[in-house]
Amino acid sequence: MRTPTILKSGWIQNRSPAERAALVDVAMGRRKADLVVKDAQVYNPYEGTFQRGDLAVAEGRVAALGSYSGETEIDAAGRYLIAGFIDSHVHIESSMASPLEFAKCVSAHGTTAVIADPHEIANVSGLDGLLWLLDASENLPISVYVMAPSCVPATPLEKGGATLGKSDIDRLMARERVLGLAEMMNFPGIVAADASVLDKLTEAPLADGHAPGLTGPALAAYIGAGISTDHECLSADEAREHLSLGQRLLLRQGTAARNLLDLLPAANAFNSRFCHLATDDRHAQDLVLDGSINHLVALAVRASETAESSILNMATLNPAEHYGLRDYGALTPGRIADMALYPDLYDFRPSLVWKAGRVVAENGRSTFSGRLADDSALRGTVKLGSLRAEDLAVRATGDKIRVIGVIPGQIVTDDLVMTTEAVDGFYRSDPDKDLSKLAVWDRYGGESAPAVGFIWGLGLKRGALASTVSHDSHNLIAAGVNDEDMLVCAKELARTGGGLALALNGRLLASLPLPLGGIMSDQPMAEIAAALDKLRSVGGELGFSHDFDPFMTLSFMSLPVIPNLKLTSRGLVDVAAFEYVPVVFD
Repeated sequence: MRTPTILKSGWIQNRSPAERAALVDVAMGRRKADLVVKDAQVYNPYEGTFQRGDLAVAEGRVAALGSYSGETEIDAAGRYLIAGFIDSHVHIESSMASPLEFAKCVSAHGTTAVIADPHEIANVSGLDGLLWLLDASENLPISVYVMAPSCVPATPLEKGGATLGKSDIDRLMARERVLGLAEMMNFPGIVAADASVLDKLTEAPLADGHAPGLTGPALAAYIGAGISTDHECLSADEAREHLSLGQRLLLRQGTAARNLLDLLPAANAFNSRFCHLATDDRHAQDLVLDGSINHLVALAVRASETAESSILNMATLNPAEHYGLRDYGALTPGRIADMALYPDLYDFRPSLVWKAGRVVAENGRSTFSGRLADDSALRGTVKLGSLRAEDLAVRATGDKIRVIGVIPGQIVTDDLVMTTEAVDGFYRSDPDKDLSKLAVWDRYGGESAPAVGFIWGLGLKRGALASTVSHDSHNLIAAGVNDEDMLVCAKELARTGGGLALALNGRLLASLPLPLGGIMSDQPMAEIAAALDKLRSVGGELGFSHDFDPFMTLSFMSLPVIPNLKLTSRGLVDVAAFEYVPVVFD
């Protein structure tokens, strides 16, 4: 059996008339199928029902459902056979694993295709990083389609490692597997009809959105410019407005941002066909333990009154149709045999997963092996200047300060004003008030002194943590109740070439090196997950609860396109006003 050729349009062509004839002959019973999954309950997204029978596969494609025999036969014994799940929006880099390790993990959970936005590695390494990801995502147990990053850097209010212009985007658009323009975060630029922003949309057949809190005429303007999806809705009412204006709704459940169950009530019998499921940013721990899109399907099925078939379609046919992947999303004749066999429709943990008719995972374990792409261009990207205690000092010139307020389960933040006492003329962290110091260093060899502010609600009672995973520019971000521990963490990440670190009482407690662009590991997914488990366990010594991921939360505290207050390497940003503001509140 030969592997089909994947073309840019998403349509996977048979290679010869002989292969087409094989599908016809199998369907007509004139020859044996390559594979038959016997006595399966096969989900049909067009009918919203399960149909029992034998699914015949030839040349990597579905031939027919009925009564068939094959060279290889698998007895499903009445279990549920569903087309491979599609993740409508994911940053592979957020798994902290290479594309190969990511693919092995998510395919074992039934995800066989993803729409990836590689803007994390683009912000670090620019076009070189994007070309690496395209190379590293070929010939995997999942199909990786890519949306070209639209905003690198996300705004001029932060400094990253690269800038992508329209010529870079156009070059990407010409590549196979690149389907359109990734999340357009610069919604103020669109609403203001900024020519340079609108110009990026000109050649894009599709454009994904990112506009939290946008409503009314501004939302209409954003959609009218050609933005076809959004994954940043925070409430069911907000989601309904997007759907009512013809925009596709991506219901997200990541590690930090968990909006799926809040948005699900917006879906009904009429509009659910315009809803997709997406993981966006999901850490290795969650991927290993809970899964990928299958976890979202299970959550939605258990928690809502929405029809089970509607939820399954959100993970299969709906995204396939929107992104033009006409060979995916259903187990109907002629489509690629990407599929998973589920013992039940409650946990959604597959016992077998096939990619183009070949088994790639069994009982939650990948059976796939593949090559690693050359990653030399991604190493040595953390270039910090001097790390000095005096740079973390914030002189007190008033009794009130602006503070970033953490909102549990969200990546939006509150813009708080708090009264705090100064010590020897400087503001200090106050763990009794859950007030910690926050600092962001430019890691690209430019500005040496960090921007310093304060954060409330992180739950940090002792010590410090730091990370070079900080969206979107991935500068070095640290939070702590004392400056010494913040510097211990920062120096460890300078040594390892990026990663995550925890410190207490002047000593390093634990770290996870991420040498690939400072955001990904070169180790197996299971080892990454184990290291994250250790960090979370050790985090208990600093005051964090066991069910809270401080690193994922910290990583969004420097993203100046998510309201309301964020800290970049250049200063404290009022996102609504799109401007820097002083830490001291006057």
